Amino acid sequence: MTSPTFVLETDGSSKGNPGRAGAGYILSVDGRVVVQGKRHLGITTNNVAEYAAMIMGLEKARELGVTKIVVITDSLLLAKQMGGSYKVRQPHLRSLHKRCVDLASKFDSFEIRYMPSEQNRAHLLAEQAAGT
Repeated sequence: MTSPTFVLETDGSSKGNPGRAGAGYILSVDGRVVVQGKRHLGITTNNVAEYAAMIMGLEKARELGVTKIVVITDSLLLAKQMGGSYKVRQPHLRSLHKRCVDLASKFDSFEIRYMPSEQNRAHLLAEQAAGT
């Protein structure tokens, strides 16, 4: 029996950039939500919030024993940096990027896709966590 592929929708939000920030994720399989989470991050940038959301979701997926995952993000920067086509130039993002790469390497199958925020269900969770 093959392992199912899970979908992880992630989003980060920062009001003010930097400003009040939050991160949210939704992990689903076959269209059914398995778990979701959100966290207030204090004052930080949108890019930090995007990485935090992905880290939270990947950690939860690993905790649940997920082996195949597709990550959906509305951050083109995050998708391009994780895909290797953009370099991580900002020093404050390097450790977050490294953490995501390390987590991604623990899955048998990992893919990341960009999707506009209107289609990303985690967007609302990130907004709520930011305190808006």
